[in-house]
Amino acid sequence: MSAGPLPGGSADPVREVMAEHRELCERAVDPLEIAAGLEEAGLGQDAAARCRHADLFSLAEELYARVPRRPPPPGPVEPRSGGAAARAALTAAALAALPCAGAAALGPRWPVLLPAAVPLVLLPALTAPPPDGPGPPGVLGPGSVPRPYPGSRLRPTALGHGLGLAALLLLPPAVPGGDRPLAVALVLAAAVSAGSAERTARWYRRLGRGHLGAAGTLAEFRARMRPVLPVALALHLAVLGVLSFAALAVLAVVAPRPGPGHGGGLLHLAAERAGPAQWAAQGVLGLLVVLPVLLARCGRPTAAAAGASAGAAAVLGPLALGRSAPEAWLLGGGTVAAALLAYAGAVLGRAGSHR
Repeated sequence: MSAGPLPGGSADPVREVMAEHRELCERAVDPLEIAAGLEEAGLGQDAAARCRHADLFSLAEELYARVPRRPPPPGPVEPRSGGAAARAALTAAALAALPCAGAAALGPRWPVLLPAAVPLVLLPALTAPPPDGPGPPGVLGPGSVPRPYPGSRLRPTALGHGLGLAALLLLPPAVPGGDRPLAVALVLAAAVSAGSAERTARWYRRLGRGHLGAAGTLAEFRARMRPVLPVALALHLAVLGVLSFAALAVLAVVAPRPGPGHGGGLLHLAAERAGPAQWAAQGVLGLLVVLPVLLARCGRPTAAAAGASAGAAAVLGPLALGRSAPEAWLLGGGTVAAALLAYAGAVLGRAGSHR
């Protein structure tokens, strides 16, 4: 971890840090919040050593003791009940599924795809929680982290995230070739899972803020958060798996494969409709849906927009060159999903992502 600039010749280097990050220290509710802010600002072990402290948390404790508290002005309170999260999840599912269903029913024509893309482009902005605090859009205090789509919700990062989501869900089924009914069924399941992605991201952020208040040091916070991201992703993929199987069951009824029936009942027909490659590709799509939402809700909107857009481009490029859908999803989309997962694992475990 790199250290932020500190004047080497200062008689009291702690005073220099205190002056630079005074607003953070005044509004912090505990030393861990100060430590998280200093970490996000780039200060590390070397900076703590120059301040004659063993670690960043020890430095934060001194800053907390030396700076008088100044409570922040009243702002929107994040609801503790699940009502707001449930409404946001239902809104996300509807805004994603209805345009995809309309495009599937009316056919993959540009006059259909363009209006269908509008709700998807606006989805991240419409489901974003209110910005924290009443400050002007995009203005951050020392050591603070940008909240999900700060200020006006219709910011370029939110629209970029939505544009990438629209391309992921609407364009691959429109590319000629392959089993289009199967592609439509799986994409519809992924669209409905946008509600699960929203709920998962809000749960992850709420749990992170709870651990931030309960942990005594940054190391303890990271240890508490280490298993949370894999659990969150596993829960979302499990929901997507259930939705995908249900979509395949419906597809087996409304658009059965030609030829004699194979018996075994509806569950058997649904299970054999998609092979391992299609299921793996569906998992990649699930990661490309949920990871940008997680990043956005934890104050990384630019990364969310870049990840969603890169995922769409990585899938559509091979499809346009004639690659099969599973190849495009596994090679192109899988590469972006792996990069997003590595980035999320690195940044979402930091305390600053949950302040």
